[in-house]
Formats: sequence, structure tokens, C-alpha cells
Amino acid sequence: MKLYAKSHEWIEVTDGVATVGISKFAADELGDVTYLELPELGTVLGAGEVLGSIESVKAASDIFAPAGGTVSEVNEALESDPAIVNQSAEDEGWICRLENVNLADLDKLMGEEEYLESIK
Repeated sequence: MKLYAKSHEWIEVTDGVATVGISKFAADELGDVTYLELPELGTVLGAGEVLGSIESVKAASDIFAPAGGTVSEVNEALESDPAIVNQSAEDEGWICRLENVNLADLDKLMGEEEYLESIK
């Protein structure tokens, strides 16, 4: 089940590993993504800390960790083709994976219905 932060990141935890990305809404708002700064492997993040940044033809913005954890994988495909985020923000366009996720941080996030209400 995906959970969403007010800052438009999503997180989905499966077997103790969390996949993180930005929402389709955020990708649509940004427009054509031209560059992503991905986090370094092994980086330990707290909830709300900057994990990277994203640039588009319209704007540049930080990407925040929706929950604390350690970066265990990054989506290297985004380095050569950042537009994947526009095409599939909540699937193929994932940004990183976290291990040792602070599960208590998930309690502060929104479910999909609540998130969709918040962006209307």
C-alpha cells in the first residue's frame, strides 16, 4: 500500500524495503523532468530530510524522505532518462529504496484517498 507525504513523495514498504518516489501529481506539476540528483548509497536519512532534487523545464525542487531509513538502491535508469518520472511517476519512475525504515514515520503519512483529497 502506498502512503503519501504532504510534500508529494510516496513510499511503499514491501518485506522491510521501502520504495520511494514522487507522486503523479507532483510529476505533472513539474512538467518535463530534465534532471534528478539521486541520493548516495548508504546515506542514512531521517523523515523529512532532503534525499535528492529534481529539475524540470518549469522548476527545481528538493525531494524529501517520507520516512527515515538507509538508501540501499537508486533507480539508475533515471540518470540517463529522467523523463521516466513523467511517464510512470508511481511505478518505473521510483527514485530510491530504503532499508531499516523507521516504521513509526509511516503513521504521519496519508493514504491514497486522503492524499487525493488534499490536492484537489
